[in-house]
Amino acid sequence: MKERLVRIELFGQEFTFYSDAPADEVDEVVELLRQEFETDDRSRLGSVPSSKLLVLGCLRIAARYVRLQREYQAYRRRQDRSIDQLIDRMSELE
Repeated sequence: MKERLVRIELFGQEFTFYSDAPADEVDEVVELLRQEFETDDRSRLGSVPSSKLLVLGCLRIAARYVRLQREYQAYRRRQDRSIDQLIDRMSELE
């Protein structure tokens, strides 16, 4: 896919970069970052520079990703054990 210039506004600042990601994917990512701060107290965040807000948002998203990745790995281990047990049971029936 061809790279294109992307312009987004976050926390009162405009950011531009080149990306080959589809426009709807970029919009989803930006919306996810915005949602990270919807529940925060606006007065508390008012004194934080936007660059720090962006880093904080990225760290929160990364932390969520790590947690989800660990949960998925635990799920896969449980599924593997269940499948192994099912195979063992089926083998016993033969």
